[in-house]
Amino acid sequence: MTATAPHFGPAPSTPAARRPLAAAALLAALVGMVFGLLLGGAGPASAHAALTGSDPQDGAVVATAPKEVTLTFSEQVALGDDSIRILDPNGKRADTAAAPRDLQSGSTVKYGVSLHSGLPDGTYTVAWQAVSADSHPVSGAFTFSVGAPSKTAVVLPTEEAGGGLVGTLYGIARYAAYAGFVLLAGGSAFVLACWQRGAGARPLQRLVVRGWMTLTVATLAMLLLRSPYTGSGKLADVFDLDGLKAVLDTKPGAALVSRLLLLGASALFIAVLFGTYPRREDEREKRDLTFGLAIGGTVIAAGIAGTWALAEHASTGIQPGIAMPVDVLHLLAVAAWLGGLTALLVALYRTPDLDAAAVRRFSGIALGSVIVLAATGIYQSWRQVGTWSALTGTGYGQLLLVKVGLVAVLIGIAWLSRRWTARLIAGGGGAESETESGTGDGEKPRAEAAEETEDPDTSGATAEDPARAAQLARQQAAVATAEKKRIRDADPDRSGLRRSVLAEVGVAVVLLAVTTALTSTEPARTEEEARAATAVTAPAAQGPVSLKLPFDTGGANGKGTVRMEITPARTGANELHLWVDGAGGEAMDVPEVKVAFTLESKDIGPLPVVPTRLTEGHWTADGVQIPMAGDWKVAVTVRTSDIDQTTIDKNMKIG
Repeated sequence: MTATAPHFGPAPSTPAARRPLAAAALLAALVGMVFGLLLGGAGPASAHAALTGSDPQDGAVVATAPKEVTLTFSEQVALGDDSIRILDPNGKRADTAAAPRDLQSGSTVKYGVSLHSGLPDGTYTVAWQAVSADSHPVSGAFTFSVGAPSKTAVVLPTEEAGGGLVGTLYGIARYAAYAGFVLLAGGSAFVLACWQRGAGARPLQRLVVRGWMTLTVATLAMLLLRSPYTGSGKLADVFDLDGLKAVLDTKPGAALVSRLLLLGASALFIAVLFGTYPRREDEREKRDLTFGLAIGGTVIAAGIAGTWALAEHASTGIQPGIAMPVDVLHLLAVAAWLGGLTALLVALYRTPDLDAAAVRRFSGIALGSVIVLAATGIYQSWRQVGTWSALTGTGYGQLLLVKVGLVAVLIGIAWLSRRWTARLIAGGGGAESETESGTGDGEKPRAEAAEETEDPDTSGATAEDPARAAQLARQQAAVATAEKKRIRDADPDRSGLRRSVLAEVGVAVVLLAVTTALTSTEPARTEEEARAATAVTAPAAQGPVSLKLPFDTGGANGKGTVRMEITPARTGANELHLWVDGAGGEAMDVPEVKVAFTLESKDIGPLPVVPTRLTEGHWTADGVQIPMAGDWKVAVTVRTSDIDQTTIDKNMKIG
């Protein structure tokens, strides 16, 4: 005989019956808290490609308008026809609106856009948006000036690419997709590998089917949101068929479509697992079907996991050929452990006949999953972090430390669960004996219970009234199931195991949220490399640079010294001070002082500066624009009379 099926009608109002509802409420509150912390307190996803250089540079002042503007990135990016826009001071397009030219050379990722000829002086704004090789959007803007800086009417959006409502919805869909995969793959693995009789248990069927539905809906949502997520940021663009068509031609779009096709195959797998499989009575046929389902399910699960590896972190950076299969193993181990934990929790709370042997088998699978997670996690950490400084000095590294801490907590709780499992097995398993006999915890067969509880005075009436007899049978079955559940809930070993597994699942919810956040955060190694590249091309912050230039104009009182100080001596705006001292060191008032900067190595300049007299012997100029770092020649012209003047020059390191 087989054990009686659990009753799915209204449960008796007992403390034991209310505990599953309390557990579900606790998990729901935990999920809500995690989403609140992640989506309420966090900004949009960090960019996974960084702008490491440009020509002209940010803040540069050039004498004449360049023919094109070039941008250099830290890694491969995807650019559309309108991804780079150059706007003049009035907000009009200064570029030719042609597609960016690919100027890549070796490992240098560079793109250029051509400008119109005859551009007037003023400040120009470069706005760009692209998609990183690991599928995440990135955007930014900077300015340069022709001739001299000016006011600009350009107002750029303050919201980063991938942010706003669309970014929030996309983030929720990403989390739901991971959670659905964990429930689908882990729940199915629990049934096949740990408790095959669970294929006939309605709660486990619902768990796996809901996992499939969650993953399917989340994947469809990501596919529709993909175009506005990487483009306009407008929710209405989910209905843009041209945008959807463009998404299908990208690597992330192909990965999402492949996932949907694999989910179609997994629907057939679920139908066989929970339909045909439980009805197989021949042991040989059932063994063959188990083997076929295990092979087919593993292939489908690996394929679905591969859709993440194909389009995200594992597909870019160093060693992608190794990183992608390692990422698939990592995701499968996560699903087997966390999804199996959820299935075990559901079985402990919602099914009457889970045996101790099934718990023991899952304990072994969980241990193996932890070993695989440790091995693959160490490799992924080395690949994405690279250095100890990146582990603590980047957002990715700090999130990774949080994840490691949560895994340690989860392993500690799992160790307690193994102790409860050992005690449950040592105590005979309770439900294990009931499965063999069809009864358990002192319960008699349903028919026998019906005979004993049936009122002798109504036996004749029920025989004449089949509907009444069926109603009495249902009531008696409900009473018997409730009594069986009461006795089972009174088992301290089983109750202790349920509490520890509930705690494991709670920590797993948070762990899955942190994992989702990691996949949308710029890898630490990439961030540090981008910082290093930016540091080479970006202006260095430094203090004032001073020069002393003796002069002699040849006339009366024509000898003296010019002391010059420029602050902060970097690219961009600087402040210039000049002091003119006479031969005896006293302040010397002269009719005129002029300055010019020339960068001969780049054929820039001379850039004239006319300082303003502040006091006797003291001249100053604000907003002196130095377009780029280098060894600049500073020429100072001093006029001491209407006909006596001289120019002296000296080199100065700026930036």
